[in-house]
Amino acid sequence: MNAVTPKLERDAEGNLIPCRMPRFKLNLVEVYSLLRPYVSVRMMEQVKAVVPLALYLLLFQVLILRQLEAHYLIITGGLFAVIVGLMFFMEGLKLGLMPFGTVIGRTLPRNSSLPVVLLITMLLGIGVTFAEPAIGALKAVGKNVSVEQAPYLYTLLNAWSDTLVLVVGASVGLAAVLGTLRFLYGWSLKPMIYMALVPVLGLTLMAAIDPQLQKIVGLAWDCGAVTTGPVTVPLVLSLGIGIAAAAGKGESGLSGFGIVTLASLFPITGVLLLAFYISFTQSPTEIIEAARMVSATAGNMERAWYQNSPGEEVVLGIRAILPLVIFLYLVLRLVLHEPLKNPGEIIYGIVLAIIGMCIFNLGLTYGLSKLGGDVGSLVPAAFTEIPGVEISPIYIYVIGVGLALLFAWAMGFGATLAEPALNALGETTELLTNGVFKKKTLLLAVSLGVAFGIAAGVVKLIYDFPLVWLIVPGYLLAIVLTYFSSEEFVNIAWDSAGVTTGPITVPLVLAMGLGIGNAMNAIEGFGILCLASIGPIVSVMITGLWARYKAEAEETHISTSASQKEEAQVLI
Repeated sequence: MNAVTPKLERDAEGNLIPCRMPRFKLNLVEVYSLLRPYVSVRMMEQVKAVVPLALYLLLFQVLILRQLEAHYLIITGGLFAVIVGLMFFMEGLKLGLMPFGTVIGRTLPRNSSLPVVLLITMLLGIGVTFAEPAIGALKAVGKNVSVEQAPYLYTLLNAWSDTLVLVVGASVGLAAVLGTLRFLYGWSLKPMIYMALVPVLGLTLMAAIDPQLQKIVGLAWDCGAVTTGPVTVPLVLSLGIGIAAAAGKGESGLSGFGIVTLASLFPITGVLLLAFYISFTQSPTEIIEAARMVSATAGNMERAWYQNSPGEEVVLGIRAILPLVIFLYLVLRLVLHEPLKNPGEIIYGIVLAIIGMCIFNLGLTYGLSKLGGDVGSLVPAAFTEIPGVEISPIYIYVIGVGLALLFAWAMGFGATLAEPALNALGETTELLTNGVFKKKTLLLAVSLGVAFGIAAGVVKLIYDFPLVWLIVPGYLLAIVLTYFSSEEFVNIAWDSAGVTTGPITVPLVLAMGLGIGNAMNAIEGFGILCLASIGPIVSVMITGLWARYKAEAEETHISTSASQKEEAQVLI
C-alpha cells in the first residue's frame, strides 16, 4: 500500500466495496512536463522532413542564384505551420481514422456479402482521396494556368476541379476494389500492371496527337502521384489486409502490396477520359469566353470569407476530413452494427486530424507552395535572362543548365530520403527478401530513381520536350523489366513509386515545376511528379535483378567449390 493505491474496504457482508480513484489535478507546468517528450518526438519527425529541404532551397537561392528571399518571414511562418499541421494530422490519423479502417476491414467480410464489401471499399477510396493533403496543392495551382494557352487544362483545374477530384477518387476506389480482390484470390500483380498500362499508354498517345489535349497529359500523370499519400495508403491498405485476413488469405508476405500501384495508375486513365469528355462537349473558344465572364463577374462581387485566405484553407480542411469520418462511422454503426471502441480517444484523434489539416493548408499556401514557386521561378536565371533578375543569366549557358539540373537532382534525392513511408517499405523489403535486398539498398535505389526523374522533368521544361517522349519509353522499359523480374521485386518496385510522393514532396515539386514553367514561358509545368514516380520503378527493378544475379552467382560459386572439394577428396 502507498499513497496512490487505495485501501481495500468491505461491506457488512464481507464483499469488496468498489473504490473510486481520486482525481488528479495537474497544473500547467506538470501538463507541459508530461506532454513535452511526446510532442517533441512527433514534431521532430516532421522537422527532419521539412527543415533540411527548406534550408537547401533557401541556400541554393541565396548562394547559387544570388537572390534574397523577399518573403522569408511569411515563408518561415508557413513552414512552421506545415510542421505543426502535419504533426497534428498524422497523430490524428493514427488515433482517429486508422481504428475505423482496422475494425471495418476485420469485421466487414464476416457481416456482409462480397458486393457490399466491394461497394464500401469503392466509397472509401473516394473519401480518402478528398482527405489527401496533396490534393489541395493540385487544386491550388489551377489559378496559375492561362486559359488562352491551355483552355482544357484551365477548365479541369478550375470549373471542373471538384469533378476532377471525384474522378481521381473513383479511380482510387476501383483500384482498392481490384486490390482487395487480388488479396482474396491471390492474383499476380504482373498481369494487372500490363492490363492497367494498356489503356493508360493508349489514351496518353491519343491525347498527345491533339495540340490542346496534349497539355492535359502532365496533369493526368501527376494525378497518379498525388493519390498515394498518408491518408490513402494506410486506410485502404488496412481495409484490404483486414479483409484478406478475415478471409484466411492474409498470411502471404506480399499481402498489402499492389493497391498502391493500382491507385497510381487508374487515376491517370480517369483524368484522361474526363479530358476527352470535356473536349467533346466544350470547345476551347467556349471555355475561354466562360472564363472571361467568370473573371468579370468575380471582379464586381465581394468574395465570401470562406473564399479568401485563411477562411478558405480552414473550410477545405474541415471538408476533407469530416465527410470521411461520417462515412466510416455510418458503415461501422449501420452496416456492421459495431460499437465505437474508445470513443473519447477516437474523437480526440478526429479533432486533431481536422485541426492539423487546416493548419497544414495554411502552411501549404504561405510556406511550401510559395517557397517552391519562388525558387522555381528563379532557377532559369542561372542560364537565361528572365524579368525581375537584373544579373541574369548568372552563369554561362552550359554551367547554368548544369546547376539547374544538379539542384533538381539533389532536391529529389534529399526529399525522398526524408519520406517516412519509404523507410517502412525498406524494412518490409529486407524482411520479404530474407536480407538479399537490404533496406539501405532500397532507399538508395528509390532516391536515385526519384532524383533522375525530377532532373528529367526539369530538362523537359527547359527544352519544352513533349512529356510523352519521356513517359512512353520509360514505361516500356518498366514493362520489359517487369517481365524479367520476380513477383517480389515487381511488387516492391511498383509500390515504391507511390510512397515517394508524400505531402512534403508533392507541393514543393508542383510549385517548383510551375515556377520554372512560368519563367520559361512554358504552357504548363506538370509532369515532374510522374517522372519522379517512374524513376524508382526502373531503378528498383534493375537493382533487384542485379541482387538476384549476385545471389545466383554466389550460390553457383558455393556449389562449384563444394564439387571441387568432393573431387579432391576422391582423388586423395
